[in-house]
Amino acid sequence: MKMEECFIFEPGTWLGEGKVRLTVSEEELKYVTRWNIDKSKKNGLIGSMQEVQITGIPDVMLNQFSFYEFNEENFKVQLENPTIGKIIGIGIYKPKLIAWEFRRNDLGFEGFEMYEQLPDGSYFMHAEYVSQDEFRTHIQGKIWKKSISTTTPS
Repeated sequence: MKMEECFIFEPGTWLGEGKVRLTVSEEELKYVTRWNIDKSKKNGLIGSMQEVQITGIPDVMLNQFSFYEFNEENFKVQLENPTIGKIIGIGIYKPKLIAWEFRRNDLGFEGFEMYEQLPDGSYFMHAEYVSQDEFRTHIQGKIWKKSISTTTPS
């Protein structure tokens, strides 16, 4: 997969669903997500907004991602949300795979996200995050490009 074939380079809306497991409860919760990838690249930067709604939690989590400084193997990614503020990470891409990680020891926050392209063009995703208090979050799901006629994968 060329860099331009990764989902972050396809402007528009990507939908998703999956399960979240928090170590504080060991309960698996369902979630839905929507990525809105900006149509324009400004100064080589790709902006996007990710909305995450977890079953049983009334607030929608908003994560603003910016992807930039691309080269043949990696890139930088910035995540901004009200809980952690801004954090910068490093991403990589390989055939059918894009991933990034954050390590912010002064916040006690670190984690990674991995997206593996499936034959139908959707992506399997896996993520793990840990906070300063050692609470871990495990996320597993799937995202797909929203089509005009449907909102679920075919």
